[in-house]
Amino acid sequence: MREEEVPKGLKNDIRVWLLIAAVVLSVVMIGPGYSAEEGLNTDLNYGLDLEGGSWIQIKLQGAVTQLDADISMLVTEIVESAIDAPIEIISVTGDEGEGYSNDGNTVTFTTSTYVSGLQMDLLGLGGSDISYSDDTSSIVLSTNKQTLIMQYLSKALNTEVVPLFVGDGVEYEIRTAVSLEELQTLMVPVGGNVLTGSDGDVIFREGVRTETRDMTRDILSEKLNSLGLKDIPVRTVGEEYILIDFAGTDLTTAKEIVEKPGKFEIRMQTTGNESVHVLYGDSIEKVGIVTQVDGHWNTPFTLDEDGAFALQKIAIETGAIADPNSHLLYMYLDDNEVYGAPLSYSAASALNEHPIYSWQASTGADEDGKTQADQLQIHLRAGALPVNVVLMGSGQVDAALGDQFKRQVALAGLFALLAVAAVVFRRYHQKEILLPMVGTSLCEVIIILGFAGAINWQLDLPAIAGIIAAIGTGIDHLVIITDEVLYEGKLPSTKVYMERISKAFAIIFAAAATTTIAMSPLVVMGFGALRGFAITTIVGVLIGVLIARPVYGKVIKVVLDKAE
Repeated sequence: MREEEVPKGLKNDIRVWLLIAAVVLSVVMIGPGYSAEEGLNTDLNYGLDLEGGSWIQIKLQGAVTQLDADISMLVTEIVESAIDAPIEIISVTGDEGEGYSNDGNTVTFTTSTYVSGLQMDLLGLGGSDISYSDDTSSIVLSTNKQTLIMQYLSKALNTEVVPLFVGDGVEYEIRTAVSLEELQTLMVPVGGNVLTGSDGDVIFREGVRTETRDMTRDILSEKLNSLGLKDIPVRTVGEEYILIDFAGTDLTTAKEIVEKPGKFEIRMQTTGNESVHVLYGDSIEKVGIVTQVDGHWNTPFTLDEDGAFALQKIAIETGAIADPNSHLLYMYLDDNEVYGAPLSYSAASALNEHPIYSWQASTGADEDGKTQADQLQIHLRAGALPVNVVLMGSGQVDAALGDQFKRQVALAGLFALLAVAAVVFRRYHQKEILLPMVGTSLCEVIIILGFAGAINWQLDLPAIAGIIAAIGTGIDHLVIITDEVLYEGKLPSTKVYMERISKAFAIIFAAAATTTIAMSPLVVMGFGALRGFAITTIVGVLIGVLIARPVYGKVIKVVLDKAE
């Protein structure tokens, strides 16, 4: 054998040391151990089908519709109910057309009882100008039809109603269970009705918008996984359902966890790192949609009367109204800080005179500010979900059955590896090839499991199937490398070896790219359990082509050189 045919030693190859380091780190992340009580145990996070536990399926209650109503009758119904006295509509100006008005409306009315500015502000109908003469209150209300319909339905159904402009109308999302018949009956006292579409059918469907469904899923995920439990997958099923798996948790505990709201708290800084309690999440009546005001992203929220007065009282007592920058307002979810900022000077000045009900938490002007505002919206809602939910189904997987699944999966993986080893040995009839090939596959599996342990990824049956799929594609790639190294049944010269190994890796990288692209839609679109299969397969392929297989190409040349 000529000297130029011998490649550099493996001990000086950085790729070999990278593989060794990855394997050692992965073993640490997996954390294998043994105890007399539990037997072999690891830090890996197993799914429901491998560990046992329980599952819960919930349905989001709500309706999406388009409505119209009479502005005068809406104002009369809302205001008379609030002040417990009759009113007389004097005039209504502005657009009275169906749907909504861009310019808004001005409604002038009188009543024989005293109406304060605070009473009108609490109705949330818009700005008002009040004058008094003898025993009569004259109110000029600046409002619009969509706001009146939203507030009327919110109070009538005791739920949140969110309007959304669509085309030339307004679509109302009612976040509680309501039937078409109930809604039509509810609109009669205000001269309203459910609108019909161009096809003649009423515009009404049960359920919520996709954005609301996803927000509910994110809130549940944030709440459940902030409790210090194992990673709990929260998946959407269709447009109305959410499925939650509680691996290693009994059904009774799982139901308690879902029904228990997160503990949201607002505190005001006093001196140094000290702060004082202001209010809890039950004082937050409504959380609005993230908006951009003056170039900055804001998360709007509304406090109830007790919360508004409590915030005013603490702001005065701590001196925040005089020096906002020294007395920051902090928000906590389950004792973890999620937001902190000083009061604006305009808000601090206003608090000196009256409580403030509507607030906006500003997060910044860039894309990070938008992300923080969206996250804060989820945190603010953690005390309660945005929509009412009903339990549609639940079940429990016995832990013993889960242990049996784990053993079966381990045996299946071992059998697959032995079967592959037998096929490889039959093809090459050389143990010098068999050992590095099987060893490389084992290293890939260890690194994949280490990655799963590092990110707390939950290993379920689809994920295990992804690991087996990654082993299969890995063996295919190793066979390609071996065939290229064994040029015409014998070892080539170093120059030819480099050419052929480059050709082999061109094929391998193309195949890996194809697999990654093919699996990517399952990751992005999140088809339930298939998402775990796709992610694990992609991770396995990338670990193989970037770490393990380049080392195999070097090791197999050295091993065969020595054997020859």
